[in-house]
Amino acid sequence: MKHFNLFSNILVTKGATRILISDLQRNISELYPLELYEIIEELKNKSVEDLMKDYDQESKIIIQEYINLLLEKEYGFITKSDWDRNFPPLSFEHHEPSAITNVFIEMEDIVIIKKIFPSIENLGIKHLVIYSLKPLPLKDCIEIDEIFKTSVLSGIEIFSPFHQKVNLSFIQALQKNTVRIYSLIFYNCPEPPFKAKDEYRFSLNFLKDDLKISTCGKVELKYFNTNITKVIEAVNHNSCLHKKIGIDRKGNIKNCPLMNESFGNIQKQSLEEAINQPDFRKYWDLTKDQIETCKDCEFRYVCTDCRAYTENTLKNKEGLSISKPLKCGYNPYTGVWDDWSKNPLKQEIFNSLVLR
Repeated sequence: MKHFNLFSNILVTKGATRILISDLQRNISELYPLELYEIIEELKNKSVEDLMKDYDQESKIIIQEYINLLLEKEYGFITKSDWDRNFPPLSFEHHEPSAITNVFIEMEDIVIIKKIFPSIENLGIKHLVIYSLKPLPLKDCIEIDEIFKTSVLSGIEIFSPFHQKVNLSFIQALQKNTVRIYSLIFYNCPEPPFKAKDEYRFSLNFLKDDLKISTCGKVELKYFNTNITKVIEAVNHNSCLHKKIGIDRKGNIKNCPLMNESFGNIQKQSLEEAINQPDFRKYWDLTKDQIETCKDCEFRYVCTDCRAYTENTLKNKEGLSISKPLKCGYNPYTGVWDDWSKNPLKQEIFNSLVLR
């Protein structure tokens, strides 16, 4: 008897009309017909020969083609017995020692960076994202990096309005004098001042458009990530808000700077005091399996979420919004992507949220 065995690093996510097979070792996800899901499920308990007995000749040919596809893609392997059943499956338990992993700041002055430094160390924060409301001069970029030179912080991502002093010398100075900055994005840039090279330690991007914080929350294929750490987090927690903290331009401490609810102000409270409030973590464990429409979507574990902008039509018994993200144009029941921004009802909701 031949047995088909799915490799433990392969995650099969069933949607309403299709399945997504994610290779968590190669960081690749691919779409397949829903009927393949039933075959994979049957092969978990039946030998290939026993499975074939249940189908007519025409169907047997299709099933064999599917098995050949699974083998060709290296999603699994064949054994002549079921000895492999003794191998333990991949654990999808999520463990993260840091109290907070990411902090996002709308920054007007770097004084706020110095103020939150002790909390970043204390909470074991790994990533700092700075959305500067004013053009950042070279000295401020270097000073921000210097503050965290020997920090627990792994990396800093900076968004800044473009200004005329951002030239080749500016970037070379950052390359020489910084160690924590891993991404620089200059927006409102009419034309890149020079061609960015791959030789820099950090990624460098120039964006022509104005980059407003309200543009966050878009759900698009280009943002999907088949990364084992992120996928396992999404299986267990909310992929957008779990262990994240935001500070808006007024200093209010929130789950995300775009959300309404505040848990204090950085001028009066520490980040530690904010996250210890009972409601701060209320969205952390709201997975896509609990969100309407998303729970039937094959992309739910590689997709991001957004609780700041939702269709806001459904709440669970705890009062949490379980509506799908507002800026998602995908319909898992038809497998079709539409432009959410052209939907008048969604635009009306979005405009009301931005203006509130």
